[in-house]
Amino acid sequence: MPLNYDDLDPRTPIVVGVGQASELLDSPGYRRRSPVELAADAAREAIADTGAGLIAVSASIDTVAATRQFENSFPGVTAPLGRSDNFPRSVAQRVGARPRRAVLEVGGGQSPQRLVNEFAAAVAAGSAEVVLLAGAEAISTIERYAGSDGAPDFSEQVEGSLEDRGFGLEGLLSEHHAVHGLTDAPSHYALFDNARRARLKLSRAAYAQAIGELFAPFTRIAAANPHAAAPIERTAAELVTPTDANRPIADPYTRYVVAREKVNQGAAIVLMSIAAAKRLGVPTDRWVFLSGHADLRERDLMDRADLSSSPASVLAARHALDVAGIGVDDLAHLDLYSCFAAPVFNLADAFGLTADDPRGLTVTGGLPFFGGAGNNYAMHAIASVVERVRQSPGSHGFVGANGGMMSKYSAGVYTTTPSPWRADDSAALQAEVDAWAAPEQAVRADGWATLETYTVKHARDGKRTGVVVGRLEADGRRFLALAEDEMVLDDVLCSAEPIGQLVHVRSSSAGNRIAMSDY
Repeated sequence: MPLNYDDLDPRTPIVVGVGQASELLDSPGYRRRSPVELAADAAREAIADTGAGLIAVSASIDTVAATRQFENSFPGVTAPLGRSDNFPRSVAQRVGARPRRAVLEVGGGQSPQRLVNEFAAAVAAGSAEVVLLAGAEAISTIERYAGSDGAPDFSEQVEGSLEDRGFGLEGLLSEHHAVHGLTDAPSHYALFDNARRARLKLSRAAYAQAIGELFAPFTRIAAANPHAAAPIERTAAELVTPTDANRPIADPYTRYVVAREKVNQGAAIVLMSIAAAKRLGVPTDRWVFLSGHADLRERDLMDRADLSSSPASVLAARHALDVAGIGVDDLAHLDLYSCFAAPVFNLADAFGLTADDPRGLTVTGGLPFFGGAGNNYAMHAIASVVERVRQSPGSHGFVGANGGMMSKYSAGVYTTTPSPWRADDSAALQAEVDAWAAPEQAVRADGWATLETYTVKHARDGKRTGVVVGRLEADGRRFLALAEDEMVLDDVLCSAEPIGQLVHVRSSSAGNRIAMSDY
């Protein structure tokens, strides 16, 4: 028999409030809000969305956890307009909350869903009762006013404890990657997409068309979203045809199909136990259950057996559905993290989804069009999925949140159907992932080699740089290399099919370099 609310443990966690805030440069009402102010506005909306008393809900918040801003996600990066020294408590103060615990999560697009998973478990265990999750970016405003007269000052000093979990960059970036051109997300993801293209035996033109067809429906959803940073509907051809406005970034990507980081957006979620919801008077039509969840980490880039996919991400998504007791066909709403095409294709390939799926593959419009609000994009996706399942009681929604270089994946399944809290088994699955076989690596690579995957990076000044992953013919070891020679760029990396071609690699104190010959 179906469960009803009274059948559930009083500590069962539920999402009871969601909120979003945004502003566009030069739009009516633009107020130059800081990340704290955007997150606080979203938090006020989320608290109001509970349908209970604002003061009572705010006073009951015992935990505030927040995502990191980009300007606080890497060592040595400065905040041009200043920032809060305790972002979670800055947000909490503005909504009248005095939490005993404040958490600043590690970086990565997985972090909003991972925080929901973590603190739902904390509520179920009784170590938290009412939790506010929040995050925001004001990158558009920061870039507009950095270094200018009359710039706003976003600096804040806030008293109180802070559990700062650090940047979370372990295994994602290294000096070896950097000297071989892997310093940015587009280059990493382009390696994955080009490997997938070769696996599918598609031409460059056919693959570009597939990316355009994947993302054209996203633009339609973004065009109707009041919080979208780029609410413009575009055709598949427009998305992938290079122009002055849509310049090449890293083969196969043009500007229109990569995450748009210049946004002013905030989002927030209120989680609490059923007992707290009853005590505070939250109407049951606001209750949304996290019926499935999982968190997994992929092998580091050079340790992955196949660079054309991320099986750990698929495993996380499957496990979340298993915990919920449903299949992908039972989902009515989906949001697949879309910083680039590769993470969307990865899940679509595994679950048999197509670009024209009538459910759509995003509820927001996706990172290139809605906006890639730093580490906080998935908070917007969760808020949108929660709104949709409320509008269709009994339906299920899925959020897949991707972080790092297709490195971390957190998944959640949401429904209004009364659902008991079920623990996931991500730890055991992670042990399986960590035990997968890894190719042997050559830090210094010399000799004839076969190209495994590649990209060509295009700078604004027109300079091109090739980044290559290859395998040595002598022993099959995998290596990273740069391709800077014009002949290599033209005759190999810009040929009809670079992958599988034989090249020569040489090592030096500056790293590995690709050449056409061994002399």
